[in-house]
Amino acid sequence: RAMEHDRAIEVYDIIRTIRDPEKPNTLEELEVVTENGVEVQEIGEDEYLVVIRFTPTVPHCSLATLIGLCLRIKLQRCLPFRHKLEIYISEGTHSTEEDINKQINDKERVAAAMENPTLREIVEQCVTEPD
Repeated sequence: RAMEHDRAIEVYDIIRTIRDPEKPNTLEELEVVTENGVEVQEIGEDEYLVVIRFTPTVPHCSLATLIGLCLRIKLQRCLPFRHKLEIYISEGTHSTEEDINKQINDKERVAAAMENPTLREIVEQCVTEPD
């Protein structure tokens, strides 16, 4: 339990500094991600299930998919332990949450999105740590 809590804090520290695609703020500052929205469960020896629930700033946020993509890319790059990653929009906080949840948890769609140079550049700007 304590290990899972420590891992959850570690995950939150990685995602809280991701910048919003439209605003100069971080996802933490906008309360898009919170510590309570990060859950970590041990699923095997040194392997964890990481579940992120994030809350878009408005119910029709057009950037919710992009934010989910940023969360996934940053965690894939930065998590120092073996993990399975599930990312969801907090229930009832977005008008198309089911579609977006499917999209951001589909490996092929994520890979295809990252092949788009424009999209990749936006993701890089959002996930790059400020100096």
